[in-house]
Formats: sequence, structure tokens, C-alpha cells
Amino acid sequence: MPMLSIMILLPVLAALLLVMLPGVDARRARLVALVTTLVEFVLALMLWQRFENAGAAFQFVEKLPLFAPYLDWHLGIDGIALMLILLSVFLMPLCILASWESVQKRVPEYMAAFLVMESLMIGTFAARDIFLFYLFFEAGLIPMFLIIGIWGGARRIYASYKFFLYTLLGSVLMLVGMIYMVGVAGSTDIGVLSLYDFDPHAQFWLFLAFFASFAVKMPMWPVHTWLPDAHVEAPTAGSVILAGVLLKLGGYGFVRFSLPMFTDASAQLIWLVFGLSMVAVVYTSLVALVQNDMKKLIAYSSVAHMAFVTAGLFALNTQGIEGSLVMMLSHGLVSGALFLCVGVVYDRLHTREIARYGGLADTMPRYALLLLFFTMASVGLPATSGFVAEFLVLIGLYQTSSWATLIMTTGIILGAAYMLWLYRRVAFGAAAGDDTRAMPDLSLREVAILLPITAAVLWMGIYPASFQAPMKPAVASIVERLKGRELATLPTDMTTLRPAVTAEMAAQ
Repeated sequence: MPMLSIMILLPVLAALLLVMLPGVDARRARLVALVTTLVEFVLALMLWQRFENAGAAFQFVEKLPLFAPYLDWHLGIDGIALMLILLSVFLMPLCILASWESVQKRVPEYMAAFLVMESLMIGTFAARDIFLFYLFFEAGLIPMFLIIGIWGGARRIYASYKFFLYTLLGSVLMLVGMIYMVGVAGSTDIGVLSLYDFDPHAQFWLFLAFFASFAVKMPMWPVHTWLPDAHVEAPTAGSVILAGVLLKLGGYGFVRFSLPMFTDASAQLIWLVFGLSMVAVVYTSLVALVQNDMKKLIAYSSVAHMAFVTAGLFALNTQGIEGSLVMMLSHGLVSGALFLCVGVVYDRLHTREIARYGGLADTMPRYALLLLFFTMASVGLPATSGFVAEFLVLIGLYQTSSWATLIMTTGIILGAAYMLWLYRRVAFGAAAGDDTRAMPDLSLREVAILLPITAAVLWMGIYPASFQAPMKPAVASIVERLKGRELATLPTDMTTLRPAVTAEMAAQ
């Protein structure tokens, strides 16, 4: 059964029903969207259950010529793509539930936009044809552009255009690079391109072309400025998907293209990635400390966490890459939950100003408890997914650069500072006003949204092997491609990088 094609096409068909059929009211639109996303989640669980962890070969492969030799409907997944698809379909029904009451304008179109986005996200992770990947990768901008621009806040038009232009312009160079690669290698198959040894000089420019796209998508400093605006103006569910999944497309691109295809350039340009990552983790953490808007604070924390992802990926060893992938999954869950928590109080008080809250531990104890849990997970408390991710990244990073490890560790300290500062201001002290004291605690629907994420964060923190096992063969394949590549050295005022291939890696 073509499982991947079904998962890509089913949300599109449901979206067409919502916008094309007459008489679809808000209630029916919500039900159709919820049922469709739940079916998608069940199908993804079936993929996970049938997935064989042994070997790096892609599974559930489908291939159908569309515009041969330029474009094939070529799908398939490895463990990395599987985990990111699971993250996408896990968050989507929660987003539908989170929008159940807060979105009252043009509900069928709103639900259709989320369904189309789900389809495009799955297609991006499952695509095995380079131009098919590009189509899915770029088309995902459209529904998010509409979600921010139509259902966003007061400055939604500015934020939506800034989001669209930043991410689109960054991808133009990548398309040029793709055309060159296909012309040289004679294939659009990502698997073939991953094994092709491009000229080292060409790799340098190809790496930068792809880097321009993926760095904006992550986003990396200094091309991160679109993210806080997009988060602040987006509706709650839009922020959840933006932080939970769309930011991960950049990290997935580095894993799928930059590391295996441009091995020499990846090794020679780690100083660039490390430098940007170290600046990002310190700078954006300090910026987060002075924010008065809850969404902006969490948005800047996302940039800092994504800096951990890029640093771990370009440690170019098993622990670093695995840690970055776990960080992507963990951040998707935790940041999504934090944005949901912001949405809960925003629906009651219609403000995100931190100073307008206080004392919620007394008035909303269930909410305060769950907010504390996700705050601790963001900080990296042991037994949560954040701890596993940060620990693996730092182990991998230390094998490559002790200096970079030291700088990145400050991000954990600063992260604890701004997240605990946020929690203290919101949960403790005196309530800012009578309207704050009168806010009701979590409803049954809101508890049903947050508890599954709580369980997933604990599961990943206590038993991370269940999430790592499918990804290990794919990571080992990438590390094998990178083996023996000579790393660049950082400037003389920094610690010289150690060889990326450790004794453990060499033994493999």
C-alpha cells in the first residue's frame, strides 16, 4: 500500500472538501480537520511499527515518473524522516483542538490551510527526488503565509510578508545549486546525489547556496529577525507548527544535503557554522532576558535552541548528529507546548505582556504545574527530552572543539535564567489585577491538548533509545561519508579543533 502517498494526498483532499463543498460550517470544518489529522497520526504510527531499524536503506519507497527525467514522484523514508513525520502528525491534531474556540473567522479556510500544510510537511520529509523536495519545501510557505496574514494579530501583514520574503529569497540560490548538481551528476535522485563526489571547489559554492536557504529556515543568526515577528502575530496553532516543525526543515536540509553531499565543504566551513551558532546562543539568550512579551521570549529561545542543533550537526560525529536530531524532536514538543500555554492565558486575558500576569500558581494550579514542567524541559531537566538532547550535543561537540563546547554551555545557563524568570513573573507573586485573579483554570479540552505532549517529553527523556534506534543507521551512514575529511582550524585565539573522527568512529 502506498502509505506515503496516502499520507500526502489525504489532507489535500480533505482541504479541498472544506473549501469547495457548499454548506460546510465551522463545526463541520473542525470535525473534518480533527478526524483527518487523527487518521494521519494513526498512519504514521503504522509506519513506525513496520519500520525496520536495521540498515540505512530507505523504506516504503514509491516511484512514479511525472516529468522524466526532470521530476519523479519518488518517495521514501529513513529513520530521520520517520521521526520528523511523527512529530508533524502528532502536533497537528493538537493544533486543531487549540483552535477549536479561539478561531471564529473563516474557519473552513483556516482548517484547510493547516491540512495543506500537513501534507506539504510530510512531502518534504518523504521526498527522494531533489526537485520534488524543493517543491514541497517552498510550497510550505504558502499556507503559513496565509495563516499569519489572515488570522494573525495587528501587524500580521508586515509579519507574513517578512516571513515569506526571507524564506523565499534564501531558497533561490539553493535552486540554482540543485540545477547544477543534477547537470553534473545526471540524476535527480537524492540517494544518487548523496553518493556522488562533487568537485571540492564546487562543493564550497554549493554548500553556501544551500546554507543560504537552510540558515534562514532554522533560523540562524543574523537572518533570524523574521521569527519573533512571525510568532508574535501568528495565531497560537500557527506558532506551534512554525516552531514545532517548520524550523526543523532547515536542520533536516543540513542532514539530507549539506553533510552527505558536500562533505569536504562541511568539514572546511565548520568555523562558519560554529561561529554563528556561538553568537546566536549567547546573543539571543540575552535578548530573551529583556523581553516583555511571552511569545517573543519563547521565539528567541527557539533561535538559541536551533543554534545547539547546528553546532551538534557540524561536530561531524555520531553523538553530535544524534543529539541534534533529538534536540529537533524535543524542541518541537517543548516549544509547541510553551506556545500552547501562552495561548491558554491569551484566550482569557487577550494579552501576552508578562507584567499583566502573576499569581497563577494560586488561581490556575493545573496550568502552573504544566507550565513548570515545560519550563524545566526547556531548561534541560534530567528525565526530560531536553536533557538528553543537550547532553548528546555537548558530548559530540566536545570531541570537536572544547572552546565551542564552553560557549554553547553558557546557553544552558542563560536559558535557565530567562525561562525561570518568565515562570516566576507569571506563576508567583501577586496577581496584576482582578481580571487575572478571575481567570479559570485549564478546561478539559486544554488538558487533553497538553497531557499528550507531557507524556511524549517524559517518554523521550526516560527512554530516548526508542526514538534514537530508527535514526542510528542513517546517522552512521552520514558519519561514514564524513570519515577522513580534514577539518578546518579555528582562528588562533580559539582552541584548535580536534579531529572529528574519534577512535570510536574510526572503529566503525
